[in-house]
Amino acid sequence: MEYKISNRLRLTAIILMVVGLLGVGYGFITSNKSFAEVETMLANESHHGSGHGEAAAHGEETHQVEAVSHDAHASESAHGEGHEVVDEHTKHVNHVMHAMHNRPWSAFYVAAFFFMMIALGALAFYALQYVSQSGWSPLVLRVMEGITAYLLPGALIVLAIAVASGTIGHYNIFVWMNPDMVDPASADFDKLVAGKKGWLNTWGFAIRGLIFIAGWSLYRHFSRKFSIAQDKANDNKNFKKIFRISAGFLVFFLYTESMMSWDWIMSVDPHWFSTLFGWYVLAGMMVCGITVIAFITLYLKSKGLLPNVNDSHIHDLAKFMFAFSIFWTYLWFSQFMLIWYSNIPEEVTYFVTRIEDYKLPFFGMLAMNFIFPLLLLMNSDYKRVPWFVVMAGVVILGGHYIDIFNMIMPATVGDQWYIGIPEIASLLFFAGLFIFIVFTALTKAPLVQTRNPFIKESEHFHY
Repeated sequence: MEYKISNRLRLTAIILMVVGLLGVGYGFITSNKSFAEVETMLANESHHGSGHGEAAAHGEETHQVEAVSHDAHASESAHGEGHEVVDEHTKHVNHVMHAMHNRPWSAFYVAAFFFMMIALGALAFYALQYVSQSGWSPLVLRVMEGITAYLLPGALIVLAIAVASGTIGHYNIFVWMNPDMVDPASADFDKLVAGKKGWLNTWGFAIRGLIFIAGWSLYRHFSRKFSIAQDKANDNKNFKKIFRISAGFLVFFLYTESMMSWDWIMSVDPHWFSTLFGWYVLAGMMVCGITVIAFITLYLKSKGLLPNVNDSHIHDLAKFMFAFSIFWTYLWFSQFMLIWYSNIPEEVTYFVTRIEDYKLPFFGMLAMNFIFPLLLLMNSDYKRVPWFVVMAGVVILGGHYIDIFNMIMPATVGDQWYIGIPEIASLLFFAGLFIFIVFTALTKAPLVQTRNPFIKESEHFHY
């Protein structure tokens, strides 16, 4: 059955992109403030009592600075204290200014990575269906192919933002891109970062990223090509080709996904590392990809375009949503518990920073990614109710967006975070782009494979 994207859906996607792009532009423009402008802003916030605790503290510092500067006959010790207050004041203003400059870059990057990982998770799940020769999934394989169409442009955008933040920008996301950090003669020299420069350098980062993207995209291209060719074939040669390249892709994927997670996320904190991080990102990626597969399947079924998809198919997708949510929780706890219990300063500071400065998103993310899926999807009957699956999926996607937010923002904006125009606009832009690309891709081929060897099993899948 052919699918034609409606004008309403296409217009919605375009509006989301335009509104999002305008908001992102506004975020970049308003973030470009000088030291004096930030100083005045903080003074006004302190004066009106509307700032954070830090802004109020800054106000106290400002009054102290004024008192010291007007006391021309202060003692030597008071003069020394005045310099200390001035230094603290300058440090605080620089901290806020740095966070403001980084925030639109980081918000754009978080949203870009979030939608990219949905497509990459769907691609890995797609490959698993062929390697395992699953009988339940052929009816929804074309939905997965449509979602993976976003991977190439989405991944290129993520890589472009990362590189641009260190070239056009001022190392707004990845501090190790600053050449001064590996220059022993510089005041910004960092011995630990310098020790990793063989891996953490802009050219290596960009080349590795292009290799990752090329490998993922080539698999997507050829699997899609053979999938469409199989519909017109008289034998199963094309299906066997997909089986073989899927097996090879999964090996390539497991290696490159781990390296991608080190490069694109973990290196925002270049002093910190976790041996479980690649698996942790993989679990979030898979649950988000499967959730979006369920969403689009339910949408197409509601339009009468996937009549053979039944409650059992939805049940299986919801089972995978539940299973990968539990897997994600296991990996989160394993990573957290080992680091927290060992209490090694350079490792535990990663979680201390997030617990102290990001209490709401940190603990809220745990509730959304574990407690809600556990309570909502544990019951087998609920997994067959479309609106219930959608409700659980919305919570899951929101929780994993906050998870990516928690990974990036503490390293780039510190304690100066909040959800505002840059974050919302970035989500709107990439949501619009994702919808436009995915649903356009769904129009390029019939929504159901006709010559898949397991298509009849899928059509009669009930339990």
